[in-house]
Amino acid sequence: SKMTVKAVKMPCTSANVYTKVPDGGWGWTVAFAFFVVEALTYGIIKSFGVFFNDLMESFDETNSRISWIISICVFVQTFTAPLSTVLSNRFGHRLVVMAGGLLVSTGMVIASFARSVVDMYVTIGIVSGLGYCLSFLPTVTILSQYFDKRRSLVTAVASTGECFAVFSFAPAITALKEQIGWRYSMLSVGVLQLGITACGSLLRPIIIREQEEVKAQPPEESTETKYMLENEQTCTSIESIDSGVDITTSPSNVPGKTKAEPKSEEPKQHGQNPVENNSTPAEPKSKLLDFSVMRDYSFICYAFFGLFATLGFFAPSLYIIPLSRSLGISKDHSAYILSAMAIAEVFGRIFAGWVLNKKPIRKIYIELICVILLSVALVAFPFASGFWGLMICSVYFGFMLGTVAGTHIPLLAEDDVVGIERMSSAAGVYVFIQSLAGLAGPPLAGVLVDTTKNYSSAFYSCAAGMVLGAVFLALVRPCKTGLCHQQQQQQQVEESTAGPPPELPDDFIDMDIGKAENSGKGSDSV
Repeated sequence: SKMTVKAVKMPCTSANVYTKVPDGGWGWTVAFAFFVVEALTYGIIKSFGVFFNDLMESFDETNSRISWIISICVFVQTFTAPLSTVLSNRFGHRLVVMAGGLLVSTGMVIASFARSVVDMYVTIGIVSGLGYCLSFLPTVTILSQYFDKRRSLVTAVASTGECFAVFSFAPAITALKEQIGWRYSMLSVGVLQLGITACGSLLRPIIIREQEEVKAQPPEESTETKYMLENEQTCTSIESIDSGVDITTSPSNVPGKTKAEPKSEEPKQHGQNPVENNSTPAEPKSKLLDFSVMRDYSFICYAFFGLFATLGFFAPSLYIIPLSRSLGISKDHSAYILSAMAIAEVFGRIFAGWVLNKKPIRKIYIELICVILLSVALVAFPFASGFWGLMICSVYFGFMLGTVAGTHIPLLAEDDVVGIERMSSAAGVYVFIQSLAGLAGPPLAGVLVDTTKNYSSAFYSCAAGMVLGAVFLALVRPCKTGLCHQQQQQQQVEESTAGPPPELPDDFIDMDIGKAENSGKGSDSV
């Protein structure tokens, strides 16, 4: 049977009200929008390295000062995640993503006219960074609301947009720079990022509401007939005084309606139709940011997993080329290693989505296995030697990174963590906590490399963080089940102490009480 869909018109937007998650429909358009948003946000961030040498020459700055442009951008993007959640809950995902696209484009366009690296810190680091946050997080949140059974697969496939962007944007921007220079190339990128605003306009709001269909009440005649048949079986008439029942065939005297009669009389006196009383009640205002997730032990463990696992996301992409060059590998072959890592990440994301789409399956455990294997990949890098050794490690790492990077945020919607109802707030808090590792991770790895004079130390530090993340991830499910067991035990204790509810008298007892009241009124009048 097809689900019922009711369109509700709202100012400046429209929403579909579903009785259950559609698992398709307009969700495919939202998935396409998320694919493009991924490409124009994380894809541009990962491809920004093509401007590094040009910025160093134009501003006469060191590599470390130029690298702070992306560090500030990523930190602002993740640190302002709760703000994105608040704005999405207040104004809707569509308007927030469209505003984010404008900020991203504005920051990049103004940066093309920058005269110092500090200007870049403000334009790309702060303005575009805030826009990235307002664009990415609401898009992935609303995509998760459109899918249930296919959520993992669709989100994983759509998240490959950043991988394909790395393939296409980096060589395209490099070729464009040779023709028109880096400033006009950056200006072109900023204009291209206006596509985020167009994608935001496709994010039609969705309301998942449990079935609130008004159950058709049985006709009043059938209720009257019921009591007529009961009196016929007792060989009495419904108007008979001998039956002990003084009742008319008026629906107001039918048992079950006598208690509601005093309330229903008032609208009748004002000439209102009682059938119109089934209007939907005013829905309670949802919290702009639900911090109750911080009291959920399973979410706390999952947040710590994200905090430590984020430490392992950056080192290979940042240090794989310096590591390969230190081993005597040419610059061109080092670029091939990085490209192979990106290609493997695409297949890893798709594979993870396909596996997690299988049912029945405990997704949190699959994620744990992938995180453990990702830790092994990080440890393997320092032991690799030669071009093919690094190539194998890079492909293995890219594949496992895809399985984790494409699924760790959508897994917040699973009941093992917080569930789809609180995913919006949980995602904001989760990404906010990740921002701490995102800001500290690259500098920490850099300090270790400068201290030890060995790039292997960066990979070891990332592996240590990933192992800690795996420990906290392993605690998510036990924390959730432990709380559930405690709640069930409390309910059982309350039920045992309360005892069974007293049985109420049946229909004829209620009628006799009504007759006694009427006879009492008659005696008072006498």
